[in-house]
Amino acid sequence: MAALRRTLHLASLAAGARRAVAGSLAGSCLADRRLWDKLPAQPRQGSAGTFDWFFGYEEAQGLLLPLLQEAPAARPPRVLDVGCGTSSLCTGLYTKCPHPVDVLGVDFSPVAVAHMNSLLEGGQGQTPLCPGHPASHLHFMQANAQNLQPVASSGSFHLVLDKGTWDALARGGLPGAYQLLSECLRVLSPGGTLIQFSDEDPDVRLPCLEQRSQGWTVSVQELGPFGGITYFAYLVQGSN
Repeated sequence: MAALRRTLHLASLAAGARRAVAGSLAGSCLADRRLWDKLPAQPRQGSAGTFDWFFGYEEAQGLLLPLLQEAPAARPPRVLDVGCGTSSLCTGLYTKCPHPVDVLGVDFSPVAVAHMNSLLEGGQGQTPLCPGHPASHLHFMQANAQNLQPVASSGSFHLVLDKGTWDALARGGLPGAYQLLSECLRVLSPGGTLIQFSDEDPDVRLPCLEQRSQGWTVSVQELGPFGGITYFAYLVQGSN
């Protein structure tokens, strides 16, 4: 079923500007940085300057905003997007969240990071992004999601987002995906939440997460359908 869903998903991307992108992703090693270095140069729908694999901020905000509201009120909750690429998750949280939020997007592609920093700062004649709340912050940094030591200390984020990064690493074998999970849980605060967005069936993903997230609560929610495809949000949560 998971393989069938991925096939249908790739087919759904075949329209318009996404046809070339979908073809290159389908036939490539998704853990190869050179592939993701090429994406910022691909044609995009609209003028937002972002490209979303699976779906974007608009589809995810109903899940994200309540979790941010539950964060301790002492300071803006910190959000980490691992393998952010040129997705709209970070920019959407920064520009549209009505509550203060401190967002960090990391990616191993320097091209993607440079593109998002340019978008944030208003490079190439664009208007700089404006925060939805005056106390909100947004940063992008180059980093390997399997080794976040250089950019993130243990227990420092209330919310960690992974939209398709596990999926990409798992194509090269589960050890790489498990290392990603280990790092995400390391930087997560005791009462925080890791969300993995994926099209992979719960029968496949849940046993992996439950085995490697002992001491955390693992659950799943359906999202969509978006473009005729049902996705899943896998939540790994701690307790205060």
